[in-house]
Parts: sequence; structure tokens; C-alpha cells
Amino acid sequence: MEGGGDQVVAHVGLHALGTFADRLGLGDSSSARISITGAGERLPVHDRGRVLVQAMLMLAGGGEACADIEHLRSQPGLFGAVASDSTLYRSLRAIDPATLAGLWEAMAEVRAGVWRRSSATTGTATVVLDIDSSLHQIHSENKVQAAPNYKGGYGFHPIYCFADATGETLGVRLRPGNAGANTITDHVAVLDAAIGQLPAAVAVGHRCGDDAALVRRAVQVRTDSAGCTDFVWRCRERNVGFAVVARSNANIHAGISRVATDDTAWQPAVRQDGDPRRGAAVCELTDLVDLSDWPERTRLIVRREPLHPGAQQTLFPSMMFRYGRRAEHGGRRQRDDGAAAWLIEHDQFVDEGDTPLVCRWRGRR
Repeated sequence: MEGGGDQVVAHVGLHALGTFADRLGLGDSSSARISITGAGERLPVHDRGRVLVQAMLMLAGGGEACADIEHLRSQPGLFGAVASDSTLYRSLRAIDPATLAGLWEAMAEVRAGVWRRSSATTGTATVVLDIDSSLHQIHSENKVQAAPNYKGGYGFHPIYCFADATGETLGVRLRPGNAGANTITDHVAVLDAAIGQLPAAVAVGHRCGDDAALVRRAVQVRTDSAGCTDFVWRCRERNVGFAVVARSNANIHAGISRVATDDTAWQPAVRQDGDPRRGAAVCELTDLVDLSDWPERTRLIVRREPLHPGAQQTLFPSMMFRYGRRAEHGGRRQRDDGAAAWLIEHDQFVDEGDTPLVCRWRGRR
């Protein structure tokens, strides 16, 4: 900070982010994947890879449309020569499927270099991926694939895959608003895209059909109840572990009933920081429930919490607690941790469970 200046500089924080992107070589890597030669086509004034990086900065600063690039363009002292909104629009429109695939490759290259230097991603710990969909509301019926969604809104319903350690978006599948929340093909597609974005040393052994002996580092995917489908078998085909919210059924209800009044079967639940979770307890039901329809070595963990004030009760025989269920498979390196220790790790993604007959879990946003 300089106290002798006579002007106020806006968006100065984005300059640091842009400098970081330059140090990583993100613009150069992207430029190498964008073809700019064609019959009678002149060389563009603005490097297309740099234009995309500038678009990323614009979005990071809260931009929502191509016209918002003007906020960067108005400060050449910070951002240099910035493309106009029309140039950005043409650059985006010119991205065909082959170019898009190349840009994903460029991003994977840059990410591999960052992950090699980060303490959050090096080592032998399991790489955890989070899959979740999101409803994006829009206010125009003219947008391609815009459609009503199951919550009564209107817009898009993309599905994402994030890296838990860094929060990066490793994969995304654009979908119309009326796309299903538990569509197996979409879950598999975004998982494969995310695995393709992992460094080679992590991704090896985790592509469909790979030999489990090739795995160097365990990968596990977490989802809400939308992933409680045959998607778990697709994970095992890729030697990927899973942790999904188990949907309510008579089998699980019967298992909970067997231990509902047995205080010795429950362990105190603790938070990620190690402090007790007030009134909550966890129990493993793996040996009390028929899991023959699940991959071998799947575990079933249940957490119960006191009913909060105003909670709607159900016909399930509990007037005191609400129960949340989660099925887990650690992948190649299956762990035998206690239920409490296991649930600490997976509470990072799922932090609240409602009544058992309305299986809705609020995931991290």
C-alpha cells in the first residue's frame, strides 16, 4: 500500500490473482490449444489464451456477462491491454469441442504443477472428490436448454465434481433445468472428467477397466443421496471408493430399530475439530443390515441427533431422534476406523440430515 497516491484503484486484488495465473503459465498453456489460423484469417490483436484468463479474472471479481470485462479494461495500469466485450464474446463462440478438450488438457497440466508443490495435495492421503448438482436460476426463456426444475424454479441444473483438498472444480456437466438429480450417466461422466483432471500419478489405475494393481493413490468420491444408485458400482469399476447417503428403506429401518435402545451400540459423535457434537451419536450397522446388493466391504454408518424444535415427525418409531445414514467403501485401501472417526471425515461434505423418510441432506456449497 502506498500512502502518497492521488487515486483510488479498484479491483486491485484481481491483479494479484492475474499475476499468479501468469506465474503458473495458464495463459500460455491455453493459447497453445487454441487454433487461430484459417483461410484468410488475420492474427488477432489479443492473444486468445490471455483473453480467457482475463475472463476468469472478471468472473472471480463478480462478473456475470461479457460486458463486465469493461471493469478490467478501464484499468490498463493494472491489467494491461484487456480485450473488449465483443472480442471476449467472439473468443468464447469460437471454442469448438476439440478446442474445449484441449483447454481442459491445459488446465490439467497447470494443475499438476501446482499439486506437486502444495502440501494439501502431496503425500499418500486419499484424494477425496465431491459430486453435487446445483440449480442456476435465470430470468429468460430464450437461453438454450433452460427449463423448469423440480423446486419450481427455471434455469439450468449442472452437476459438478470438486477436489475436497483445494476446492477446485475438476469437472462439470452442463444440463437443462429439468435434468434428473440422480442420473447415473451424468454422475459417471463428471467423475471421469474429474479423474482426467487429476495428475497422472493420482489418476493412474482409476480409469474404467484399469487394473487395481496400478493404483498409486486412493481416490474416493462423496455424494448425497443422488449417488445412492448403481453409480457406486461404476465407482468400483474405476477402483474408486465411495461415500454416499443411503436412502431410507425397511431394511435400514429394521437395523436402526435393533440398536435404537441399546446405548452400548452408540458412540458419541464428534465434530471435525474433535469437540463433541452435542446430543449426537453414531453407530455402525454393517452387520445388522443386508448389504448384498452393494459392493463387497461396503459399510453402513448411522448418526442420530435430537429432533430440533419444530421438526416434523414421521411414522418411523422414534419420537426423540432423527437419523442420517451413509454407505461407504474406502476403495483399494479400505479402512477399519470406528464409526465416529469415519463420520468426522465425511461431515465435511454432509453436515445435516433430516427425517429418515424424507432423505434430504444439505451438501457443501
